[in-house]
Amino acid sequence: MNEKMEQRVEPQFAGMTDRGLKRDANEDHFLICELNKSMVVHETSLDVDPKDVIFSGSQGQLYLVADGIVGDAAGERASELAIQTMVQYVLNVLPWFFRLYGDDEEDLHEELKCAMSRCEEVIRAESAAVPECEGMGTTLTVAYVMWPKMYVVHVGDSRCYVLRGKKLQQITRDHTMAQSLVDQGAMTAKDIEHSPWIHVLWNALGKGAEKLSPEVYMADLEAGDTVMLCTDGLWQELPESRIVEILRRGDDEKATCMQLLDAAHNAGGSDDITVIVARYVAT
Repeated sequence: MNEKMEQRVEPQFAGMTDRGLKRDANEDHFLICELNKSMVVHETSLDVDPKDVIFSGSQGQLYLVADGIVGDAAGERASELAIQTMVQYVLNVLPWFFRLYGDDEEDLHEELKCAMSRCEEVIRAESAAVPECEGMGTTLTVAYVMWPKMYVVHVGDSRCYVLRGKKLQQITRDHTMAQSLVDQGAMTAKDIEHSPWIHVLWNALGKGAEKLSPEVYMADLEAGDTVMLCTDGLWQELPESRIVEILRRGDDEKATCMQLLDAAHNAGGSDDITVIVARYVAT
């Protein structure tokens, strides 16, 4: 086992969501959870009380953010369903869930895509069955950290970043028409901010493309890295330099989340704002 895998880190994390200054309701949702194995003791001759629950050590952290598509019916319900369904899939279906170091990443990538497809099925089913939910949709960005690797599955324009030192790296790619035009060379990255296509998603859960196209990413983390997930209510209001400045202040994670939300408010607060900050500190 190499030195990086042997290195012990302590994850320190927090999340926060806010409806911003111009929305009547918050259509974002987020979830942070620590994963572990458990067993319930029913009968034993050992000195253990019946019904005791025995837990293993941490099997990793799961971070999720979802942004109900603005203007669609029941966007808040769509983002809620997406997170609930993803968690149930992770707990009950994924065969790699308890493996700290899986050997076959291709299988893992396919499992993550299947999990996203299950979210799509559940959202479309409720959309068809409940009239007030017809046409609902949401983004979903999920990061699963099995130290030192992070796997991210993603649809929409919520984002996952890694801050290392002074460099902020965007791990995900926005599934917007504006980003597609940049990818095709039809406009530059500097033009995105003022493009009318920046809010038009071609890939999302529920209302979106005819065929869902989730993307999976993998990143190698190092002690001292900060992982940040956020919805577009944050990254569209703040330049990367401002995000880096706040993340590097060294405040605790809850205070950092509040500072990011306050900065987004001060920059306009035109959308729901959700952020998760997770630091991996060497012990």
